[in-house]
Amino acid sequence: MNKTTPKRPAKIAPPRDMLPQGQVRRVSASQQVHEALRARILALELAPGQPLSRAEVSETYGVSQTPVREAMQRLADEGLLEIFPQSKTEVSRIYIGHAQETQFLRLSLELEVVRRLALAPDRSFVDETDLLIRRQERALADDDVEAFSNLDRALHRRMHSLLGVETLWDLVTARSGHIDRLRNLNLPGPGKSASVVDCHRRIAAAIRAGDPEGGEAVVREHLSGTLERAEDIRARYPAYF
Repeated sequence: MNKTTPKRPAKIAPPRDMLPQGQVRRVSASQQVHEALRARILALELAPGQPLSRAEVSETYGVSQTPVREAMQRLADEGLLEIFPQSKTEVSRIYIGHAQETQFLRLSLELEVVRRLALAPDRSFVDETDLLIRRQERALADDDVEAFSNLDRALHRRMHSLLGVETLWDLVTARSGHIDRLRNLNLPGPGKSASVVDCHRRIAAAIRAGDPEGGEAVVREHLSGTLERAEDIRARYPAYF
């Protein structure tokens, strides 16, 4: 995969959230820069090993260096930037060990979430998750990759929020930079997105049926794959690791 120097955006454009209609999202300049840079790093638009200048980022996004410094430090805390004091800042290489840890954490959490939802006495909330899945199917049919990804995140976060543990989903998401980049290097083959939707439908069906074991089996299937091909991905893109 050949990556070229990214074009500078005319202004900050934070990723779209799945917010209720009419709800206004207000964030600081630092948060906007963080989200914009993070999205570009995960999309590999800013490639592993690519240097970043605080002054250039400040100019690109039309903000002072203070929010840029704060955003970069947060990205460094998430393992997506390497900051070498008085020297340079660059996008971190992909660390497979970090990806494995995050995957272990996410799998452990989602297995328990699905189990508890399937054992809930009232499972009428599945109507809501079915609606998100249908919207994801429409995004797939429209070949709207951004909407598909946003709905994927919204579905998983909603399942966590039903149990009051959405902050744990946020924690996993903040740690997911290495495995997300690994997934983006592992370009999906034909039918991959359809397979994602199919797993979502089967998970929802298992929860509705009160079948925790069936739901857990689909979760394991849903979250497997990328790490099994990690060494092959590294062999194809050695400069990124």
